[in-house]
Amino acid sequence: MILVENLAVEFSGSFLFKDISFVINEKDRIALMGKNGAGKSTMLKIIAGERSPNSGRVTVPKDRTIAYLPQHLMTDNDSTVFEEASKAFKSIFSMQTRIDEINTELGVRTDYESDAYYKLIEEVTTLSEKFYSIEDTNYEADVEKILMGLGFKRTDFTRPTSDFSGGWRMRIELAKILLQKPDLILLDEPTNHMDIESIQWLEEFLIDSGKAVMLISHDRAFVDRITNRTIEVTMGRIYDYKVNYSTYLQLRKERREQQQRQAEEQQKTISDTERFIERFKGTYSKALQVQSRVRQLEKMEIIEVDEEDSSALRLKFPPSPRSGNYPVIADNLSKTYDDFVVFQNAAFTIERGQKIAFVGKNGEGKSTLVKCLMKEIDFEGQLTLGHNVQIGYFAQNQASQLDEELTVYQTIDDVAVGDIRTKIKDLLGAFLFGGDSWTKKVKVLSGGERTRLAMIKLLLEPVNLLILDEPTNHLDMKTKDILKAALQDFDGTLILVSHDRDFLDGLVTKVYEFGNKRVKEHLTGIYEFLELKKMDNLKELERAKKV
Repeated sequence: MILVENLAVEFSGSFLFKDISFVINEKDRIALMGKNGAGKSTMLKIIAGERSPNSGRVTVPKDRTIAYLPQHLMTDNDSTVFEEASKAFKSIFSMQTRIDEINTELGVRTDYESDAYYKLIEEVTTLSEKFYSIEDTNYEADVEKILMGLGFKRTDFTRPTSDFSGGWRMRIELAKILLQKPDLILLDEPTNHMDIESIQWLEEFLIDSGKAVMLISHDRAFVDRITNRTIEVTMGRIYDYKVNYSTYLQLRKERREQQQRQAEEQQKTISDTERFIERFKGTYSKALQVQSRVRQLEKMEIIEVDEEDSSALRLKFPPSPRSGNYPVIADNLSKTYDDFVVFQNAAFTIERGQKIAFVGKNGEGKSTLVKCLMKEIDFEGQLTLGHNVQIGYFAQNQASQLDEELTVYQTIDDVAVGDIRTKIKDLLGAFLFGGDSWTKKVKVLSGGERTRLAMIKLLLEPVNLLILDEPTNHLDMKTKDILKAALQDFDGTLILVSHDRDFLDGLVTKVYEFGNKRVKEHLTGIYEFLELKKMDNLKELERAKKV
């Protein structure tokens, strides 16, 4: 369907990637994988026509359309949410308006034999064929379905887009893309600002649509569910696997082991050859053999072993100061804003050492309850912190509290104690501060970089109640693995607000569900909870049918 031929992109004299070729077929759902900086987002932009390669081309048939959702976008305007989403049908509305204009003009003209009249007939015929070939669509119903699937409420439809955060405005752009029904959908980190229910809805939509998809995502469960093909970008080239992400990981491991064996055998051959040359280079009877071996070395292509997985680094928390048996006790806890009830009559007890997840749709009170715990906002009812509870809190705004005059390295060196002090650069590299970026001052870092730095700083401070609000949004899969392993070893109490099912799996043993102004306790892991929710939904559907 879409042909990518010999793409190359060069920065400052070195190639990001070179001679990249592949075909995107009609129903391919492709995960574009590789470490940060490998060129994944650049490749999506080239396929989308947003930037040009240094060489090579992307061939798209005229009757095929591509829609692209970048990682950061959306301009402010005065449109409402519903109006902005409806712009997906702008071309269809324009087509209908033009057909009406031509028909009106034809009705009043009398120059039936003129060239101008025939041109109008041809234009309206072509437009009408195209317009009526489009599947009959109830535009308003489609817009409503997509917006609600992505987590908007009907009361949000009439609100201006400027009322919403960047993450929610990203969802509006995603809604426009899905409504356009393009032949190829390009998505760069689409789930970063979505709750679990919206992610599951998007999964079902993309699978059921039958359209081609190419995506970059650090949400392993999402990638595994959606994709049937994996293209890895590494060391300037690609490897194309016709399998999903989990199977690709195993195949990549086997590929690297084979490369390692071949590289070792090649190095042995090179050493033996060099010894032969050195030994006999002055021997007349061996002159031809020596020259042959020299030419052999000159022609030999050195086997490169793909980049090593850096996730072997193990991050260890400092020992937690001992807290009381019950770090958090809530009784008859409620939070309202004027007449709006966020949640009410919540009652729960968190025991020392438990690892729990706060889940639910955005806006149902997860982060609000965290703010109650941190005493950042007022509330009604009882919320008691146990004896000697020392809280470590991570939220997106934690990054703003860093000292801007310190370097990345100094920020971590100030809090690191023990063995980890000898591995600060390794730790920074694992959290995507590669090269010389550890020498940068905090004030020049991007928002995502500051967030990652704030995360590392928190993890090295001795606490016994760790509260993390969406900690994985700016982390790649390898870094998430490092963080998850560290949290599994953490001997304190953990509260996680997250939509990342794979990250929560095997980490939490209790789930608090936020919804319908309630906080409900589930004594299960995340996947057992999701299965239970699906059953509950089916039962509710059955009850609805009987009514």
